[in-house]
Amino acid sequence: MRHLQFKNTDIAYTDTGKGAAIVLLHGFLENQKMWDAYIAVFAQKYRIITIDLLGHGQTECMGYVHTMEDNADVVHAVLTQLRIRRAVLVGHSMGGYVALAFADLYPETIKGLVLLNSTARADSPDRKQNRDRAIRAVKQNYRAFVGLAIANLFSENNQKRLIEEIENIKKEALKTPLQAIVATLEGMKTRVDREVLLHNTSFPKMLVLGKKDPILGFEETKTQVENTKVELVGFSDGHMSSIENQEELMVVLGAFFKKI
Repeated sequence: MRHLQFKNTDIAYTDTGKGAAIVLLHGFLENQKMWDAYIAVFAQKYRIITIDLLGHGQTECMGYVHTMEDNADVVHAVLTQLRIRRAVLVGHSMGGYVALAFADLYPETIKGLVLLNSTARADSPDRKQNRDRAIRAVKQNYRAFVGLAIANLFSENNQKRLIEEIENIKKEALKTPLQAIVATLEGMKTRVDREVLLHNTSFPKMLVLGKKDPILGFEETKTQVENTKVELVGFSDGHMSSIENQEELMVVLGAFFKKI
């Protein structure tokens, strides 16, 4: 793990391997450890950078709202420190929102984009209300909120099949401080719609979705890549394709990286 100071905030990241740069961005309540298996495989051919986003893992909180743009600036600061001019970004869920913000703010730096169980659309009014409910719930009962939030990411059959993996993710999630959870929920709630980037950018793009994703409806989410050159991949499970469909995802990512 390496560190840098950005706006008086300690940012933690890893830098493994040599070759074309690939940045892996975790989702809400996760941290860079979710990518360990992927680093082991892809660092043999590529330079893999993972970053603990604001308030997650070993990275400190930066305020009371962590916007996707704030997180994108963190990613840019890490790449600047590492003297990386262009990179492929892979973002899981919230990490996808950050990757889109990065593509918007630093278009000359992005070489390719993978949205993993994510969306380019802003929160609907209902989703915004759900974020507010989540903020109230986590303030009332932190542990219960985190436990339920993690379990609900998996498809129903995998909640039983992957009990050990889910428990490990919960343990990591419980390291996320309350301030970070609230700040991140506020940031996700207020993020802007970036669907236009899927249509009007020339770099290679891929959207990976779970057909039984309890968070993002597959049929609705895939409509944003209709009439685009974005590659669409659908797995048969839930919101955690990185775990539920690990082997298949490694194959899909490997093919995408090779093309770029």
